Amino acid sequence: MAPDAPPSPWLLLNADLIPRTGQALDVACGEGRHSLLLAKRGLAVRAVDRESSSIEALRAEAARQALNVTAEVLDLEAGEVTLGAGAYDLIVVVRYLHRPLFPALVEALAPGGVLIYETFTVEQARVGKPANPGFLLKHGELRTHLSSLTMLRELDGTLDGGHVSALAGRKPGG
Repeated sequence: MAPDAPPSPWLLLNADLIPRTGQALDVACGEGRHSLLLAKRGLAVRAVDRESSSIEALRAEAARQALNVTAEVLDLEAGEVTLGAGAYDLIVVVRYLHRPLFPALVEALAPGGVLIYETFTVEQARVGKPANPGFLLKHGELRTHLSSLTMLRELDGTLDGGHVSALAGRKPGG
């Protein structure tokens, strides 16, 4: 999505959980609609996506607005990915699913850090894209993958025209 696209309603519903300072990671950021929002709130943002054209567009927009965004091309599905250990106060993942990435996401959260995650469920295949089961969560699956986090909020239903599973969770210890 373009950087001027509106932010995810799930992210906005959880805006009170977004810290005002610290380090944030925007996973599969696209052109950075969430990266830019988080940087405007005062966070130092690392944004990663495998599409170089999207990363270039984000870099240009972040520079134009003089925002603290470091955008990098990273294929999150190319083998074992390391995102850092205890590095982020906030991690945002919206409408992206690569199951092997869950351990790296949890590891990358700082103690007390928050993960805000939203992606499609199997119900989405009945109404549109994505339809590939590899990109769709089963009901309750997200909670299982992120069981080491303290669940703050959850949603399993419709949001912004899609069938989604979403959660906001905090890593213990902070």
